[in-house]
Amino acid sequence: MSNRLVRFAVAFGAAAAVAGGAYAFTAANTVPTSNAGAGSGAVSGYTVTNVHYALDATTPANVDSLTFNVSPVIPSSGSGKVIVQAALSAGGPDTFTCSTDTTGAIVTCATTAPQLTAALLTSLTVVAAQ
Repeated sequence: MSNRLVRFAVAFGAAAAVAGGAYAFTAANTVPTSNAGAGSGAVSGYTVTNVHYALDATTPANVDSLTFNVSPVIPSSGSGKVIVQAALSAGGPDTFTCSTDTTGAIVTCATTAPQLTAALLTSLTVVAAQ
């Protein structure tokens, strides 16, 4: 065997040993099963009716709460959420988080923190999702 062939065989054997050793010492990863995807669905709005402002008994210029009906219903449990934004003629807008009754048809919003005043109220925006 020639010297050149011996050197090539030794170099090839060393390279194979290093490659095999590197493979043997790599850590194994465990990846759990997961899902990914895309979809679509119709998004429709809500109908808000019967808006009622409850005025403070002592200071009737203050609105202490408001209630309204919403359709379709928003379940009181789960991810349903209703937020009301009151636009004011000065300052604001003020945002209030609301809750639904057990049927999900009646929404009540406390409007005392910050205090909503009837004189400054110019419009009401309802944002609802379930």
